[in-house]
Amino acid sequence: MAEILAKTTFVFSSWRENRQHYSQKVSSMVSHVLRSSSFSSDFRGKKLVFRVNRAIPNKVNSQFQTSTLSQMSFRIGKAYKWWEKGLQSNMREVTSAQDLVDSLLMAGDKLVVVDFFSPGCGGCKALHPKICQLAEMNPVIQFLQVNYEEHKSMCYSLNVHVLPFFRFYRGANGRLCSFSCTNATIKKFKDALAKHTPDRSSLGPTKGLEEKELLALSANKDLSFTYKPKSVEPALSLELEVSAAEAARALPLSEPLPLPVLTPNSVISKERTLATAGI
Repeated sequence: MAEILAKTTFVFSSWRENRQHYSQKVSSMVSHVLRSSSFSSDFRGKKLVFRVNRAIPNKVNSQFQTSTLSQMSFRIGKAYKWWEKGLQSNMREVTSAQDLVDSLLMAGDKLVVVDFFSPGCGGCKALHPKICQLAEMNPVIQFLQVNYEEHKSMCYSLNVHVLPFFRFYRGANGRLCSFSCTNATIKKFKDALAKHTPDRSSLGPTKGLEEKELLALSANKDLSFTYKPKSVEPALSLELEVSAAEAARALPLSEPLPLPVLTPNSVISKERTLATAGI
């Protein structure tokens, strides 16, 4: 048995060496032909010249080919979605209702544009490159993206039912404007941007979302968002109490005052008084 295995191994190794020798010989012959500078042939009286690229390798490295294919598949798997392409440093996607509220409050007097979009919206996809271009031209403006499909319940609470949809916010003024526009009506967006872009200082703290919107978000059971309504200030309540007391004093009495009763003696005394005064 050992002798049979030894003979089989010897035959196999010999065949493998012959195959490698034959492959190298054929490869060298092909390489010699391909590396020639040029060769010509007559074709219907015309001379054809074929140039050969000298940089063609003799063999293709299978390991390199495998790694290249794996890299290509990795890049395809990491391909950006259309709403992630062309994003600028002043553009980012909102992750939750709390994130939206905090982002508006943290913006201060900076103009904030909230962009409501959907991955399946053709108008949103067509408009996205222009919004990115406008964001690049206006780096002082903050652009917030809200994915309608991922935050549908939040959009319902904010009364957003048409896409693409935009809302502008700034400082203590809160919401400046809201509208829907498409690629064909991009002028509406540019006009709003030109109107509200100049720097304006607003008095008071940043407002952000309106009170009714905050209450709607906190009432939505699908959202992990809590909000306490603003309580009345103590000074304001004291002023209201003082105003109420003054108003109560100014009200007419429920019972009229008694009229004086005139007697004959009082009439005579009144006449004497008038006579003494020289009337």
